Amino acid sequence: MATPSAADNCCPPLVTLLLIVLLPLAVALPSGDGSGGGGYDVVSVTQSGSALSARLELALAGETPADAALGPGVQRLRLTASLETDSRLRVRITDADHPRWEVPQDIIPRPAPADVLHDAPPASSAPLQGSRVLSAAGSDLVLTVHASPFRFTVSRRSTGDILFDTAPGLVFRDKYLEVTSALPAGRASLYGLGEHTKSSFRLRHNDSFTLWNADIGASYVDVNLYGSHPFYMDVRPPGTAHGVLLLSSNGMDVLYGGSYVTYKARIPLEVMWTDIDYMDGFKDFTLDRVNFTAAELRPFVDRLHRNAQKYVLILDPGIRIDATYGTFVRGMQQDIFLKRNGTNFVGNVWPGDVYFPDFMHPRAAEFWAREISLFRRTIPVDGLWIDMNEISNFYNPEPMNALDDPPYRINNDGTGRPINNKTVPASAVHYGGVTEYDAHNLFGLLEARATHRALLRDTGRRPFVLSRSTFVGSGRYTAHWTGDNAATWGDLRYSINTMLSFGLFGMPMIGADICGFNGNTTEELCGRWIQLGAFYPFSRDHSAIFTVRRELYLWPSVAASARKALGLRYQLLPYFYTLMYEAHMTGAPIARPLFFSYPHDVATYGVDRQFLLGRGVLVSPVLEPGATTVDAYFPAGRWYSLYDYSLAVATRTGKHVTLPAPADTVNVHVAGGTILPLQQSALTTSRARRTAFHLLVALAEDGTASGDLFLDDGESPEMGGRSDWSMVRFSCEMGSDGAIKVKSEVVHNSYAQSRTLVISKVVLMGHRSPAAPKKLTVHVNSAEVEASSSAGTRYQNAGGLGGVAHIGGLSLVVGEEFELKVAMSY
Repeated sequence: MATPSAADNCCPPLVTLLLIVLLPLAVALPSGDGSGGGGYDVVSVTQSGSALSARLELALAGETPADAALGPGVQRLRLTASLETDSRLRVRITDADHPRWEVPQDIIPRPAPADVLHDAPPASSAPLQGSRVLSAAGSDLVLTVHASPFRFTVSRRSTGDILFDTAPGLVFRDKYLEVTSALPAGRASLYGLGEHTKSSFRLRHNDSFTLWNADIGASYVDVNLYGSHPFYMDVRPPGTAHGVLLLSSNGMDVLYGGSYVTYKARIPLEVMWTDIDYMDGFKDFTLDRVNFTAAELRPFVDRLHRNAQKYVLILDPGIRIDATYGTFVRGMQQDIFLKRNGTNFVGNVWPGDVYFPDFMHPRAAEFWAREISLFRRTIPVDGLWIDMNEISNFYNPEPMNALDDPPYRINNDGTGRPINNKTVPASAVHYGGVTEYDAHNLFGLLEARATHRALLRDTGRRPFVLSRSTFVGSGRYTAHWTGDNAATWGDLRYSINTMLSFGLFGMPMIGADICGFNGNTTEELCGRWIQLGAFYPFSRDHSAIFTVRRELYLWPSVAASARKALGLRYQLLPYFYTLMYEAHMTGAPIARPLFFSYPHDVATYGVDRQFLLGRGVLVSPVLEPGATTVDAYFPAGRWYSLYDYSLAVATRTGKHVTLPAPADTVNVHVAGGTILPLQQSALTTSRARRTAFHLLVALAEDGTASGDLFLDDGESPEMGGRSDWSMVRFSCEMGSDGAIKVKSEVVHNSYAQSRTLVISKVVLMGHRSPAAPKKLTVHVNSAEVEASSSAGTRYQNAGGLGGVAHIGGLSLVVGEEFELKVAMSY
């Protein structure tokens, strides 16, 4: 849980969370109506240091026949709570007498509450009368456990604000759990809970959210899709935020009631992607014998590599049942497939009847890694795209026992369809006796982990994996795309909400299929989509096989839009990459909602048609057909155009501005107070990385600005790890005489010091002056340097909106600290 109140400390980094863990969990349904009957009383409490344990007993008063139909309540529960850090509280509730399923530690590592209690000083244990409080001197979080009826609250010590309140009661049955948290009316703005395509980034009152991984197209709004992320963020005035993670891989429903929660065209080409058409009969690790022979495909891939381009292929988890198919034979020898009723479960997907690898089996990851390595000897792919891993199944398995047809039906597919439909049955069994009922939502995460580790071992380089199905923690191993969206204006707009939500879920590398996957796109839609998609962290154009062609160069207008937007993206690559490092180190998203940087501005809480890249770049795309303007919201401060460097908006309170948006342009602005490291646009990242750096300095009202630059080789397994890397921090201030100083501080220098990396140009935006200066005098480390137009130095007068000084002809070494001083004489 984040507890700051100052801007830019509100939400990033997302490492400060309130972690509420309720296990085991079949359903979390905050209904707020008192359904479920019963409730619990606290019979004893043990407390020691920053940890607490309580025993709960079932109270059957109020049980109805409808309640009883959900199964008997668990008689005795154990609650454990621990302040794991000053800003993270973990609460766990489980059966006190019988072991139950929990997400395994080796999948989601986390502290064990029992160990916290075991290592604590001697504890006090006593029957609970009234309530018991758990707090720590350095923490703003306070847990209060109430005895009869049992409930707990989490509040802020500093303000008394209640963040989580189970007052409506707790229901804990074998196949049904219900917990409700009351929310303050009119003050809570909730975000998260996915994966769903939503029409609004901020959660709407009376919406329900089902979490059960399913192969349902992303063009369907407000139904459960490919991944499950039971996390929400609650942002409240005057700019505080906290997060709640309900760590469970079981299916669930969450109801939010408002007061409760329950090259040819000179267009950059970085990667070529190939869908399942490259396979022989849609079998993994094979090549089509006519259209994708190794004799033709390998030279093609080698040519891509010579051009510093990449090649990525798709894999599905289903392995065709075929005794002549080497991958199948080796899988059978290792006995690593998912079981049902003692035999391998038979599913059906693109290749026909298949078995599915059980990635919970200790031999499955080794099997998968060997198949990837064998295939890469033929086709040295640079990354893997894993699909259909919810798990998707074209059969609907018949129910075999109560797991396949539990007493409470989650709202699967928005219709309450059986949980077995279009997937493997809940009664299927993983290694160790774990049922699919419990582990269903983990499959995509486990396959991504196995694929990531396989590529790392085979290449020794940082792996690239793209997965459709995801769970908590998937961002450590894989990127994600939003799945089978459609070529509609609605899908274009909704992609922003999904992108921002996945940032909250710890998956910063996120994007949608540009121009839409299903259905035929149009010239206008595709043009506007590439303008938006150029600024997705993960940016890819992809469509279904039988749709009209939509390569970006086919329409001259779309090609122009692509060149302009992607050209700006490639200039911003050093900034993007620095944000990726920040995401790796802190969990902060790359693409962020505006309230992340402006939490005190309540108007930002509902903005979902714009987004920030990091703290400094604001993207305001066109999202409707026929539009030639866009209504954009600008928080307080200065905002400069990233195209002509003009001061577009200066506001002290935040305001809406109607901006021109011609067909070839997307509005992108940089916030005053930001220093952006840039490089030249190119057709590949490799070429762009070989160009000189520029610094774009956007002055705030007080004449200051700052920014960072992270550098490494782009391939070492861990950013900022044991390999060579550099971090440079830039700062700027304006003196009382109007002179501007830009300084660099080299924080870490093992990468830049061994390479000739230079800053050749610095652009200073927002220098207020009544007239253009007659002369610019430039000093580097106190030595004057040439400042002539022939060296690229010039002053662009924007009148009352502020001037722009272009200081060219520089050779500032990135790996060495410098001070650049620019004085202006009139």
